[in-house]
Amino acid sequence: MDEIILITETAGERLDKFISENSDISRSYAAKLAEDGCIRVNGKSAQKKTKVGKGDEVIVLIPEPQEIEAKPENIPIDIVYEDDSVIVVNKPQGMVVHPAAGNLSGTLVNGLLYHCSLSSINGAVRPGIVHRIDKDTSGLLVVAKTNEAHEALSEQLKERKALRKYYCIVNGNIKEDTGTVDKPIGRHPTDRKRMAIIEGGREAVTHFKVLERFGQFTLVECTLQTGRTHQIRVHMAALGHNIVGDPVYGIKKDREKGKGQLLHAKTIGFTHPKTGELMEFTSELPKEFMAVLNKLRTNSKNSEIL
Repeated sequence: MDEIILITETAGERLDKFISENSDISRSYAAKLAEDGCIRVNGKSAQKKTKVGKGDEVIVLIPEPQEIEAKPENIPIDIVYEDDSVIVVNKPQGMVVHPAAGNLSGTLVNGLLYHCSLSSINGAVRPGIVHRIDKDTSGLLVVAKTNEAHEALSEQLKERKALRKYYCIVNGNIKEDTGTVDKPIGRHPTDRKRMAIIEGGREAVTHFKVLERFGQFTLVECTLQTGRTHQIRVHMAALGHNIVGDPVYGIKKDREKGKGQLLHAKTIGFTHPKTGELMEFTSELPKEFMAVLNKLRTNSKNSEIL
């Protein structure tokens, strides 16, 4: 069991917040450690809401990590295409792609392992996963069934030869018909759950095209040149046009409407790793997405279809 010792410099801050701001431990994990009796202040067990005093000694005991392995589960999967090398699936909004702490079951990988064998390159937790889409994003992704396919697909993504197009509804009226956001993305300096545009971050390039305007909202097609975590969400927010329903980078009133995040991976294209054939797949927008879109089309007097 690892041990972290912290000394407070000010008084009055909540224990879980203090730990998250002065270590690599997230606030939620600090709260869980407190519940499990793994945090002591001046030698005594403390709760997450405990207010620390100036000069307090905070000891955090971190248990040894448990081995995580994806287990096959009989979960319905929308399979768009499948052969001996690859499988293309249409992931629903709300489904996590692969197991991780807090999401050990019910993921896309759990369902895929029940259906077929996957490449072993990414180990027992992320078998077959070449690229990911967020839990709150719906749409297409390609998964490798063999190691050879995995290596070939990974190389295509690295060399930016794969096609990935997304549809999203954003807040505000984007005046330009087309454009490119070229801004580096890295982990947020104070909130580890968020990504941000930061100097020294990894190169991130998103091309966008306006498809339809509704005055206060815009339907946009985004094409990824790179594939950074939360890339489209961060880039759209940087333009001042947050994706409707985005639980992290969106506007609070949109999240409260309960429509979900209106971001869908609509098109994916790649060269088949075994046959060399150019393959491209397109998926329909989810019914929740279409319901919002149809409502905008009905209520918008100035709807403009390009």
